[in-house]
Order: sequence, then structure tokens, then C-alpha cells
Amino acid sequence: MNRASHRVAALAAGTLLFTAAVGGGAASAVPSRAGLQAALDVVVAVGAPGAVAGVVDADGRWHGHSGVADLGTGAVPDPRGRFRAGSITKTVVATAVLQLVGEGRVGLSDRVQDRLPGLLPYTEPITVRQLLQHTSGIPQTARWRNLPEIDTTRWDHQSPDETIRLGTEGKPLSFPPGQGVEYANTNYAILGKLVERVTGRPLHHELQRRVLDRAGMRDSYLPYRYPHVDRPAGRGYERLHGPDAAPTDVTDYEMSRFWGSGNLVSTADDLNRFFRALLTGRLVGAAQWAEMRATVPSGIPGLEFGLGLMRIPLPPGCAAPEIWGFNGSVPGYHTWTMHSPDAARQVTVGVTTNLTSTPAQDAALQVVFAEFCGTTATPLTGAGLPG
Repeated sequence: MNRASHRVAALAAGTLLFTAAVGGGAASAVPSRAGLQAALDVVVAVGAPGAVAGVVDADGRWHGHSGVADLGTGAVPDPRGRFRAGSITKTVVATAVLQLVGEGRVGLSDRVQDRLPGLLPYTEPITVRQLLQHTSGIPQTARWRNLPEIDTTRWDHQSPDETIRLGTEGKPLSFPPGQGVEYANTNYAILGKLVERVTGRPLHHELQRRVLDRAGMRDSYLPYRYPHVDRPAGRGYERLHGPDAAPTDVTDYEMSRFWGSGNLVSTADDLNRFFRALLTGRLVGAAQWAEMRATVPSGIPGLEFGLGLMRIPLPPGCAAPEIWGFNGSVPGYHTWTMHSPDAARQVTVGVTTNLTSTPAQDAALQVVFAEFCGTTATPLTGAGLPG
């Protein structure tokens, strides 16, 4: 997360477009693969080098791609290849925390100050639930001061403790815990420390064992300090040195600053596998799944936060009344993975640019809506939408 989610007044505007387009007819809920491919093509037309998608529905699987995987070679994107999934890491971390809750080793009402004494500079009690749902009051912290710094600091290591210090030291809470919502990556760095404290194992090992392996995510990994994307769907690019400069290839990046909040490398198929396992009850118990799906308004029209989840209500005539999933946003990669409540229909979209192309972000979200609502409406751009 991510400017795309903070822009999701685009979601509200998108819902209005789709309501007009589907007109309430049930047949409109069956998407045209040609329409889905056209939506992917728009992502490239508005500024992304490449885009991939993976869909699962009653007819089986579909993979699509558009643009190029490499600006130098012109190679075709691999829709089964890997990309940085960004904040979708948060759903993986939340799943592990809820497993620990089910085991009686963590409570959602446990106070961070009791479980991790001395970690935070705040006297106000902050609970595990508040970290998971971004209601802790801990403010969002910019990871870079300017666009060129995204390039010049790409090999810098940042420990989890340093990430938490930078996110909290000298930064008062935005509101009393539990009395507001503000999305902050620091919340999930703290939760990563909690998982390590409770289990006695490194976070990436515990997430691999508890979540990735159990969900069958064979092509996913949590690199922490490993800077490469192995077998990428496409290389990630950003325009970091001005609009007239060549795009910078940021595929190779030491992403330790996103340790517990955005470090996952995955594929469209693996993200669909993960959410299918989660939504069908294979990763957490029924009581914990109910807790994850208890949402609060995000402050963004059309979007709600659960515990490590996003919920988007859909208008009449779409293939589902609502969709669940998450959004990922790191240098070079922008991802949406959204699913019907029963995981009978799933779509994951990966785009190979992010921070410097708002239109590509908006168009990626339109691919999701195209799958669920079968619309032929013109995809949204950033024009007229809040930044």
C-alpha cells in the first residue's frame, strides 16, 4: 500500500462506472477474456512496460500478458513468472499471527508493551488487533525522501529494529489507539517482531513453514536481504530521474526495509493459491477467520480493512457481492489480488511499474473490475481523482 489504495476514491468512482456498465443483468457477470485482455492492454497503453494476470473461475485458469518484460530485449512478459508482491506480505503475516491466536499463544487484545517491552516509545496501550487493522495510531512513514533516493539507496540494509525506530521515534501517534485508521507499514514490522518472539524462529522461516508451504506456494519466497527476483514475470521500472530520463530498472533491490510489511516475492498463480487456501478455511480456524473478516471503514470510499485483508463491495450485476484480497506496492511492481468470498473466482494482476505511474495503478485495478463485472466501460485514469 501504497498510493493506489490511498487514491481509492478511484474505487468509489470505479464502482459507479461499473454499475452503469453492467446495468444489473446477471449475464454481465460473465467476463469476456477479450475484455480482460483489453484491460491488460490499457495498463501498458497508459504507462506500464508490462502487465500479467492470472484468473481462476469455474472454467479453469486463464493467463494473460501485455507489453514487454524487458525494455532492453523486448521479451514477452511471463504470466507465470515472479514479481514483488509488496504489501500482500501483510496478509501472510496476519495469517501467521491468527494461527498463533488459534493456538492460544497470542491474544488479539494483548498489548504490544507487554509482549515486546521497550520496543515502542508510546505510553498508550496498543493491541495486536490494532496493529493488524491499522487502528494503532502509529503514523505512516515515507521510506524515501525523493524519487532519486529510491535508486541510490537500493543496496542499503535496514534492520527490523531500525525500521520500527524510524517509524516511531519522534513521531506522536496520529490518534489514540482504536479511535481512527491510518495505514502504516510499521504496524507489520512490529507484528513480525511479535511472531519471532513467540515462535523463537526468524520471521521468513516461520512464514514459509506456516503459510507458504501449507498453501502450496511453490514459486514464492521471502528474500529479506536477497536482492533478486528469480525468473521474473518482467523487470520492474520507475522514472526516478525525471520524466525525460530513461526508466530505471529497479528489479534488483535489497528490500529489508519492507521486512514484515512488503517483502514477499510471488506469482499470480501462487497468490491465487494462497487466498484460495485462506478463504476456504485451510490456513486459520473458523473463529480466527471470522476475526480477520471483521472490517472497519478505511477512510477511503469503497474500501474496508479487516485483519490483513481488504474488502471491496461490488455493485449489483457483478459476479460477487464483494471481493477480498490485498494490494501490493513497491518500487517497480504494483499488484492487485482479489477474490470472491468462496474463492470460486479469483484474479491477480501484476504491473511492472508503480510509484511513478498513477494511470497504470488505476488501470491495474480496472483489470480486477473487468474480471468480476464484465464491463466494457472505459478504464479509469488518474484524471480528476484525489492524489
